[in-house]
Amino acid sequence: MEMVMAWRNVWRNPRRTILTIMAIAFACLLLVFMLSFQFGTYEVMIDSAVKTQTGHLQILIDGYNDDHKIRKVVNHPQAIGKLLNQTATITGYTFRANAFALLSSRQRTHGGLVTGIDPVREARLSSIAETIRSGAYLAPTDTNKAIIGVLLAKRLHVDVGDELVVLGSARDGSIAATVLTIKGIFSSGIDDYDRSGIRIPLAYFQEIFAMGGAVHQIVITCESLGVVKQTQTILSEKLPLFDNEKELVCMTWDELMPGLLQSIEMDLGGGIIFYIILIVVVAFSIMNTFLIAVFERTHEFGTLMAIGAKPGRLTKMLLLESAFLTACGILIGIAAGCALTFYYQSAGIPLGDAAGMLSQYGIPNRIHPKLTLITATTGPVVVFLITMITALYPALKVRSLKPVEALRAG
Repeated sequence: MEMVMAWRNVWRNPRRTILTIMAIAFACLLLVFMLSFQFGTYEVMIDSAVKTQTGHLQILIDGYNDDHKIRKVVNHPQAIGKLLNQTATITGYTFRANAFALLSSRQRTHGGLVTGIDPVREARLSSIAETIRSGAYLAPTDTNKAIIGVLLAKRLHVDVGDELVVLGSARDGSIAATVLTIKGIFSSGIDDYDRSGIRIPLAYFQEIFAMGGAVHQIVITCESLGVVKQTQTILSEKLPLFDNEKELVCMTWDELMPGLLQSIEMDLGGGIIFYIILIVVVAFSIMNTFLIAVFERTHEFGTLMAIGAKPGRLTKMLLLESAFLTACGILIGIAAGCALTFYYQSAGIPLGDAAGMLSQYGIPNRIHPKLTLITATTGPVVVFLITMITALYPALKVRSLKPVEALRAG
C-alpha cells in the first residue's frame, strides 16, 4: 500500500517531479560520460608510454630498474623468448641493452643513454620508429648507425649523417669506444629521453660493450591492459626455471613507471572532487524538494496521524517517494549517458588543433571514452546513496509533527 501511495504522491506535482528527475538524470549522464572519458584518456596515456618506453611487462634482474648497472644482465634471453612465444596473452617482445656513455661531436660532449635494440622487433612494439623527424629508422643490416633524440641532437649540434664518438665502460670493465653515424633523429615527446637517448643495433651494442649474448631488458606487450597482471603471474612462476647469475623478476608498467600511475591517481582524485560537488548539489536539490513537500502536506500528515497513522509509516512513505524519484532520474541518466558514451567510444572525440602536435608523440587524434560496468554504475550508485541520506532529514521531520498543530497548518 505504501508503495502505491508513494508512487502517486511523486506525481502530485508533475512539473516539480519532472524537473527533479531531469536534474538527477543530467548529473548521472555527466558522471557516466566524464568517468568514461577519463578512463579512455588514461588508456591513451598508458598506451603511449608503454609503446615509447617500457612495454606492458619487462623481465630483468631484480634491482636493475632502481640501479642501471651494466653488469645486471639477463644471460639467456633467447631461451626466455621461447617461453614468451608459448604464452597466449603475449603479442610481442623485444630485447634491449643499455649503457651510459659520453657522446662527443665535433663541437660538444654530453652524457647519454645508449640503448641497443633489435630494429625489427622494436619497430613492432615501440612507437619510436613512427616519431623519426629526419633521416630514417635503423635497418636490420645496420652496424655503427644510430638514431638520436631531437633535444640531444640540438645539444651536440649534430644532424643526420654526422658522426658521434661514444666512450663508455663495457660489461667486463674494459673501455667501450666506437664511432657512430647518425641515421635518424626522433622526437618521442618525452623530454628526458629526447635529451639523452640514442639507439643502435643490439648486435653492435653487444660487441662494443662486451655483452656476449646478454641483454638488460626483455620488453613484452600483451593483448590488453586487463591481462597484464595475469601474464605477470604466469611468467613469474616460470622464471626461476631459467639459469641466471641473479634472480629474474617480471615487472608491470605501473611498477616500472610509478610516476605515470601517480599522475593518473592525482587526476582521478581531482575528478572525484568535482563529481562529489556535483552529487552534493543534486542531493540538496532533492532535500529541498522534499522539505517543500513536507511543508505543503503538513495538514495532510496531521489528518493521517489523527486517524491512526504512525509517524514511522509516514517516514517510510516519504523515503519510498524519494527512492522512486531518484531511481527514475538515475535510470534515465544511465541510459542517456551510456548511449552518448557508446557513440563517442566508436566515433571518438577529435582533439582539434592539438591533434597534429600530439600525433608526433604517438597519441591518436581522437580520444575514445571507455564505457565499462564501473564507469556506468559507480556515479549513479553514489548519487542514489547520497540522495537517500539527504532525504532522511525531511522524512524524519514528520516524526516531530504533532497532530493538533499539523491540522491547524494550511
